[in-house]
Amino acid sequence: MTFDTVITDSHVILSSGMVEKNIVIDDGKIVDFTTEVPQCDVRINARGLVSIPGVIDPHVHYGVYSPIEKAATTESRVAAIGGITTMMRMLRLGGSYKKLLDSHLLESSTSHYIDYTIHASILQKNQIEEMEFCIKKGVNSFKLYMNLGQDVGHVYMDMTPGTNSLHEEKVEMSSDMIEKIVSTATSFKCTVLVHAEDYQMCSCGIREAKEKKKDGLGAWSESRSVESEIKSIRTISRIARKAGGILYFVHIGSQGAMNAIKDEKKNGTKIFVETCPHYLTLSYESQKGYLAKVMPPIRTSKDVDAIWKEIQLGTVDSIGTDHVANRLNLKLAGNTVWDALAGFPGIGTMLPILISEGVNKGRMTLEQLVSLTSLNTAKIFGMFPKKGSLQNGSDADITIIDLKKENKVSSQLLDGFSDYTVYEGWNLKGWPVKTLVRGEIVAEDFEIIGKPGYGKFVTRPVLS
Repeated sequence: MTFDTVITDSHVILSSGMVEKNIVIDDGKIVDFTTEVPQCDVRINARGLVSIPGVIDPHVHYGVYSPIEKAATTESRVAAIGGITTMMRMLRLGGSYKKLLDSHLLESSTSHYIDYTIHASILQKNQIEEMEFCIKKGVNSFKLYMNLGQDVGHVYMDMTPGTNSLHEEKVEMSSDMIEKIVSTATSFKCTVLVHAEDYQMCSCGIREAKEKKKDGLGAWSESRSVESEIKSIRTISRIARKAGGILYFVHIGSQGAMNAIKDEKKNGTKIFVETCPHYLTLSYESQKGYLAKVMPPIRTSKDVDAIWKEIQLGTVDSIGTDHVANRLNLKLAGNTVWDALAGFPGIGTMLPILISEGVNKGRMTLEQLVSLTSLNTAKIFGMFPKKGSLQNGSDADITIIDLKKENKVSSQLLDGFSDYTVYEGWNLKGWPVKTLVRGEIVAEDFEIIGKPGYGKFVTRPVLS
């Protein structure tokens, strides 16, 4: 029998640990691990390299600053170059999911280089009634934004396919809405993703900082305090505990927020925790200018060290990028931190950052890397065992990495919609050199190999 592809001589990271086996691929699936080299159409020599399950980014914003038919191409391209095989879009719609979701799915279907799926943000009361509709379309996770309300309630929605203009709306996330979203998701056994910042505290903090004419990333962090995260975490945890729901806290980057989450888990709340590479590498003390403005803000160097510690303790379940595909002229539209956009690109640098600053510096093992960037995410969001693991029958989503490869980060290298990166000029050691999606090479050595439209929408059933 002739198989499609065999990856030979790599160090293969399985859930049980590292093995020295050849990976046999046929019809887009992993079919065997062997010490032999069976007959095949394509042989990939990976001697000295490491094969890991394809990386899943659970937290990606694209389709906001360019329409999805363009954004899916540019952002899945940079994702593929960065070793990502599945990207999970944070979809924000300013209207009805019943009216708008199908058009987003249609345009997405011809535009992605890699596989993708969707979290549905619930921002309006009428959208709560449409959660069941989303589930029937294969979307089994919903996001709520506790940071939106009053004078901090303005948010850019995803562009309607076929248009090219920014779409800003005002959102008021009331307590009643939050409770209804959690109870509805729980009734369908769906996970609720939570942006945990208390909008009233943030509104007050920003107003006070502006009145005192404060500026800079330190002022931004002070205005959106760790205490606002803690208050929000405690509030939503009580609601979820009462309802019997499951929470997934996105972009957690402070010791205070982590401590609050650990307390709520002890109280019986079912919680998963995500952090991001920028909370593992950046602090407002070390960053100049406004490029690293993000919500929640980057904190202190002590918080950076604390998040690494929580990774080592197993508190963190997954790592996502909170990637925002925007451009420099919009990012830095004004002269102060208050004028700058929050959010920055990161999907192309997540894996090399984690290898360079994590694995190669002894802060995490390769097995931990796999759990945090693939296995746990697939399990949490209903994609396992199709995604998230190298095992027989799983999709042949494989990222091949060179732990010794060194390269400087630049926006040109990553080739996405964004024309900047907060990691410009960083010399990182450890990069993906081949990215396979369902057995096909889609990127190799910083070049895209695949074609837009190859990526498929991953439907996710409700977990039993």
